[in-house]
Amino acid sequence: MNIPPVSIAAAKQALIEQYADPVLRHRASMLWGTRGVGKSSIVRQVAEHYGVPLIDLRLTTIEPVDIRGAIYADDTQAKTVWFPPEFLPTADQPEGILFLDELTAADQRLQISAYSLILDRRVGHYLLPDGWQVVAAGNASFHGAVSHDMGTALADRMFHFNVQTVIDAFLSYAVVQGFAPEVMAYLKVRPDKLDDTQTQLANDHLIGASPRGWEDISNVLRSGLSEQAKRVFVQGRIGAANAAELFGVLKEIQAGVDVVALLEAEPGEATAALLPTNLDALYGMIYALLAAATDPERMARALAIIEQLPDAPAREPLPIPEAQTLAMELLLERALETGLEGAVLESPAYRRYSEAREQAGLSG
Repeated sequence: MNIPPVSIAAAKQALIEQYADPVLRHRASMLWGTRGVGKSSIVRQVAEHYGVPLIDLRLTTIEPVDIRGAIYADDTQAKTVWFPPEFLPTADQPEGILFLDELTAADQRLQISAYSLILDRRVGHYLLPDGWQVVAAGNASFHGAVSHDMGTALADRMFHFNVQTVIDAFLSYAVVQGFAPEVMAYLKVRPDKLDDTQTQLANDHLIGASPRGWEDISNVLRSGLSEQAKRVFVQGRIGAANAAELFGVLKEIQAGVDVVALLEAEPGEATAALLPTNLDALYGMIYALLAAATDPERMARALAIIEQLPDAPAREPLPIPEAQTLAMELLLERALETGLEGAVLESPAYRRYSEAREQAGLSG
């Protein structure tokens, strides 16, 4: 594919700006990407951004007649006439987004009707209202999914986005959505495990890791299931090998840091003795503190703990400066989202962190 990759965040911003331009809105856009990368999610978010309706058509679940409509005989006109389907927008819905999902996997007869909406913004006598934007999504054949080739005539009438998973963008999404800290810590140190589609295909495995899969794993880990049941569900979602590695890291995290004890410990030696000693535990602590910082007192304590990271009795070399920067910025973002910015601005630890960055010429 000769389309440069873009992150899911970049694709979302591009669609937001496209919708704002009445001319560009008339040209359809196509999101290419592997399963679970977030294509349908960003289309929904764009509609929510503008407060406009979204019509989501999963083309693999409908028949060609569902788009073209039913035909009937009009005795008055002495003609056969098409009844348009009720789910397509009418004139009383002047603006919105029509999302044609799984376009490349749909039956080729159905694609003909879908192509009419994309190319001409009409099907038969039905005309798409002027203010609607058409967005399509699908997989290419190398993504390991059922896929029919897109003709050059259609491709030449669309903007194309080659959406790929970027770990930093995914982790930002995970923080906002409140993912299990263990999942975020695991993916921070093993970003290659975010999406292992190519490994899955090469080994002819039925399931593998994907962004959507990690969201499910987060829900499992945060559930009240027994440990045995959690293992069964995780294995059944991302495969035995991925599950084994994940639970191995979780064991390291749990053995390496006790966040509850850290929050309650006195500053100084008592805190230093509880700081993580390995990389897995380091990032496990950061994301656990982020989840725990729900009030001004805990936010201030979390910042103080991060300031003490250089005192960690590490068993191996750790990226302490990078981890401190990540943690401080994540805690600030969380504070801004939850109205706790006062606790950050009043924190001596955060003030010293900011001053040190200014002196090093890293602020701004």
